[in-house]
Amino acid sequence: MGFQQGLSGLRSSSSMLDVVGNNIANANTVGFKVGQAQFADVYANSLNGAAGVQIGLGTRLAAVAQQFQQGNISVTSNPLDMAINGPGFYRLDTGGTLSYSRNGQFQLDKNGFIVNAQGARLTGYQVNPTTGAIVAATPSPLQIPTGNMAAQQTNNVAIGLNLDARSTLPITAAFNPTVPTSFNNSTSVTSYDSLGNSHVSTMYFQLQPPVPPATASNTWNVYLTVDGAMVPPTVPPAAATPMGTLVFNTNGTLATPVNGLMTSAAFTSPGANPGQTLTFNFSGSTQFGTVFGVNAMTQDGYAAGQLTGFSTAADGTIMGRYSNGQSRTMGQVVLANFTNPQGLQLLGNNAWAQSPASGAPLVGAPGSGLLGSIQSGAVEDSNVDLTAELVNMITAQRVYQANAQTIKTQDQVLQTVVNLR
Repeated sequence: MGFQQGLSGLRSSSSMLDVVGNNIANANTVGFKVGQAQFADVYANSLNGAAGVQIGLGTRLAAVAQQFQQGNISVTSNPLDMAINGPGFYRLDTGGTLSYSRNGQFQLDKNGFIVNAQGARLTGYQVNPTTGAIVAATPSPLQIPTGNMAAQQTNNVAIGLNLDARSTLPITAAFNPTVPTSFNNSTSVTSYDSLGNSHVSTMYFQLQPPVPPATASNTWNVYLTVDGAMVPPTVPPAAATPMGTLVFNTNGTLATPVNGLMTSAAFTSPGANPGQTLTFNFSGSTQFGTVFGVNAMTQDGYAAGQLTGFSTAADGTIMGRYSNGQSRTMGQVVLANFTNPQGLQLLGNNAWAQSPASGAPLVGAPGSGLLGSIQSGAVEDSNVDLTAELVNMITAQRVYQANAQTIKTQDQVLQTVVNLR
């Protein structure tokens, strides 16, 4: 039976060369996982169950097992490229059919869906359109909205400042924004109406005389103008009406208003939402014996914006960046893992399908459980080790030659028997 063993060895060596050749051919394929040829010996069944003196029938290819070791991560210039650092697969949807891949080369199709080169859509968690929060429900194809971000009018302004306790009363008692001697200090903030038009909101601080029996001044009137117009409007010769009053304790901390909030009168911008008001939060403001200064100022409005770019965080959250300086969550990529990844069915195009041997997919956000994290603007290289594969090729070649030699030797033995007289 030497021919049979030799033939099986030739077949197995040839299969190993095929596997090695496929690995080498995919050395530059993103997300490719090296295959390993696994062999088993072959024995004939014995009728009496005794196997002590059995001679094997050769070998056979038992399986070609995928090796899912991590490949190197290479940085790219495409913000939609993603690399998985750790276990897990991208979950892809092709017309309702799910597949799984480690190839993170993605792009946008004409409808804004994130797709791979074969058009399969990347799936993930969607965003609640009202709250902007991620909804961890059944994953579905991720779509990047390319429309403009609507403007948001300014409603709240937070300001932290210090009013100089050494200040003296203004020379001009009647406040007038055009008369610098009628106030001590001023500062401005850009605010927005409902159409996203910007406006300059200026606050003026005017020190008030002390109220007997106090001898030091700790009360300041605060006046407001929007684009130079008084709020509330003032018709000369009537005196300007302050937006509110700041009163400080003897230790320089704010006493009034207790919550630090001061709301302006309503004003209207042409064509915008009528009756807009601004609420100023002065909590944290002080009256110390140092120069006037603004330490912090923020407001919650912004103009309309166009999408300028996006990026993916380590947890799979896709953040869009807009021309108005704002950012918005657009979705979250999910990953899937399997109890037995080697049981996945190969589909080609760097994709696998679930099978009974792999078990059900374990789906979750990147970085959760046993799932790896996402690196944006990068891809995972093939995990093929060319040096090892070339050594395997030499080994397979030598084994092939050795098996061919057994056939040659068997042929010589038969030739000797045939030549007996």
